[in-house]
Amino acid sequence: MPERRTVALVTLGCARNEVDSEELAGRLAADGWELVEEAADADVAVVNTCGFVEAAKKDSVDALLEANDLKDHGKTQAVVAVGCMAERYGKELAEALPEADGVLGFDDYADISDRLRTILSGGIHASHTPRDRRKLLPISPADRQGADVALPGHAQAPAPEDVPADLPEGLAPASGPRAPLRRRLDTSPVASVKLASGCDRRCSFCAIPSFRGSFVSRRPSDVLGETRWLAEQGVKEIMLVSENNTSYGKDLGDIRLLETLLPELAAVDGIERVRVSYLQPAEMRPGLIDVLTSTEKVAPYFDLSFQHSAPGVLRAMRRFGDTERFLELLETIRGKAPEAGVRSNFIVGFPGEGEADFAELERFLTEARLDAIGVFGYSDEEGTEAAGYERKLDQDVVDARLAHLSRLAEELTAQRAEERMGQTLQVLVESVDDEDGAVGRAAHQAPETDGQVVFTSAVGLASGRMVEAKVVGTEGVDLTADVVSECREEAGR
Repeated sequence: MPERRTVALVTLGCARNEVDSEELAGRLAADGWELVEEAADADVAVVNTCGFVEAAKKDSVDALLEANDLKDHGKTQAVVAVGCMAERYGKELAEALPEADGVLGFDDYADISDRLRTILSGGIHASHTPRDRRKLLPISPADRQGADVALPGHAQAPAPEDVPADLPEGLAPASGPRAPLRRRLDTSPVASVKLASGCDRRCSFCAIPSFRGSFVSRRPSDVLGETRWLAEQGVKEIMLVSENNTSYGKDLGDIRLLETLLPELAAVDGIERVRVSYLQPAEMRPGLIDVLTSTEKVAPYFDLSFQHSAPGVLRAMRRFGDTERFLELLETIRGKAPEAGVRSNFIVGFPGEGEADFAELERFLTEARLDAIGVFGYSDEEGTEAAGYERKLDQDVVDARLAHLSRLAEELTAQRAEERMGQTLQVLVESVDDEDGAVGRAAHQAPETDGQVVFTSAVGLASGRMVEAKVVGTEGVDLTADVVSECREEAGR
């Protein structure tokens, strides 16, 4: 019997990439590969790259080079690049980075096992030629469902003979032929679920639609099936991810589909919290706000992509809104759920951004009372409209504005955290250990980005428990809290 090959998946970038890595893990596990945590312990290291901005691309290249170093003194025999950077640059990346033994695009995911075996055996799989993936799907959203295009995380229905009859333990699908072959890569009580892929917006600074493609929703039954499977694996919170969740359902004939799906997801046995990320302010609907602020187990959490608030800059970005409209939106949200969590990202130094525009953005942030703020300095992204704009700001101006707004954001989010002093929050315990004690997150805190709750005592706490905790201190965006009681059915046990 041949020796089982081992593979490690190294994931960079956003939560969407994490879902894609777990799909690749599922496909590989179903085909007999042994998954290991460390690249040094694997025959092949698969690096799921990010291709969003220059800093992320540099991190991806560094990860590939680091994995390549293992070939000199570890078990690793091959390093393979997948993900957005690999999809975006293909052959160009392969030529610039000969240390990578393979550069695979999204079209290779369904055959990932064969591709890795070819590379490990010394064969060569030609790197794909990049193309604008928006052109692979019909212009009309209603015609996109069922199109024969690779969509990571969507699990187009395979032929019956392609589905292993006896799946390894802990591997989806739990039910239905369209559930993705997914294998969890950690034991966190939180997991992301892909709601859709791609984007139809044409923001002038963003290249994502060109390599992720046009917007395509997953069917509600697929999302529900995957959520049920995750709940069976011990997941307590799911986070719905895509490039634009507010567009969900438009290609299925119902732009309000998310409003009906959320209560169904919240009713899945074992799920304690449903969180929605990536919301477009210009597409927020009263009905969606109502569901997000009033449905039990759905977090009143708003990850709103403002990007700026000066109207002239927003128009140059091919976006909509202004300071007053955005403040009105926040007022509407907090009128329904006063303690709702709100986070957003902003770009400073965009071409043509004047001092008055920057001051307008400062005014918005000062009045908005956001829980989490990400600030990025503008840089040209090849293939985007903004890369060809005139009136580019000097880099020292961009750097100065970035530093100034970052300091302001840090102060404002710390003040917002202090406003929660004395409140009793529902907190999902995420980890308990001797070094860090017990740590969790409240409804206004998303994974990785928005701060956390540190418990004053870890006694009686375990990962995956939902507890009520009173905020007794703050440190930046982080909260310190005392446990008051356990929530829901656990409280009666």
